[in-house]
Amino acid sequence: MSRAGENPVAPDQMTKTVIVVPCFNEANRLAPEAFRDFARDWCLGVFLFVDDGSTDNTLPVLTALQKSAPGSFAVLKLPHNVGKAEAVRQGFLEAFRLTPECVGFWDADLATPLDAVPLFEAVLQDRPQTDIVLGARVQLLGRNIRRRAFRHYLGRGFATAVATVLSVDVYDSQCGAKMFRVTDTVRDLFDRPFLSRWIFDVEILARFINAKRRQGVPRPEALLYELPLPSWRDVGGSKLRAKDFVIAVFDLVRIYRSLQ
Repeated sequence: MSRAGENPVAPDQMTKTVIVVPCFNEANRLAPEAFRDFARDWCLGVFLFVDDGSTDNTLPVLTALQKSAPGSFAVLKLPHNVGKAEAVRQGFLEAFRLTPECVGFWDADLATPLDAVPLFEAVLQDRPQTDIVLGARVQLLGRNIRRRAFRHYLGRGFATAVATVLSVDVYDSQCGAKMFRVTDTVRDLFDRPFLSRWIFDVEILARFINAKRRQGVPRPEALLYELPLPSWRDVGGSKLRAKDFVIAVFDLVRIYRSLQ
């Protein structure tokens, strides 16, 4: 494992939030200018891009982005492809070194626009009892959620299964935008590799709920908050395939067994 460039984030820089962005062959979907524009006003935040062994032009794109604003962008290069779950986990372990207040992860394609980041931060600031904020793709009046019908209904069925497994009425466990308050419990969530490459989001929630129950917290779900997103869009080029939904079901069973 190596970093692209020396001192990707200045050690004396106060960092309130680190957003981990996993990237595997994203050169054609990355929008560097969108990240630059947002970072200009996001003074206490850092984007940590994790290059997951990309074989296209992703790393040069990320390296150029980092060099353009070293205080706002960092790049962690993994030596080979390990999958999104492990890429996110390695990114979180690196992010924790910066001792931020919050760490999140965000999809590289910006299906969730970056202007939602302050909304997540505001929830954690205004709700001291909340440890995890989950983006929720809810089509409400006044919101712009553009999702293909097939994936929407498949997702609703999967969400029902997740809620049953976790015994928590979570609406959308799979949105690629989440933010965590950095606590000892949250750090421990990323100590060991995940069972699943794709539905690690569910496993994170399962680990959190289990940990809080062991600590004697009667309602761990009260520490979670689902934030309805103002906008979200399906972006072409997703690496998810139909067979991955089948794998996800088997992974959900494995996660359920791990809770017993």
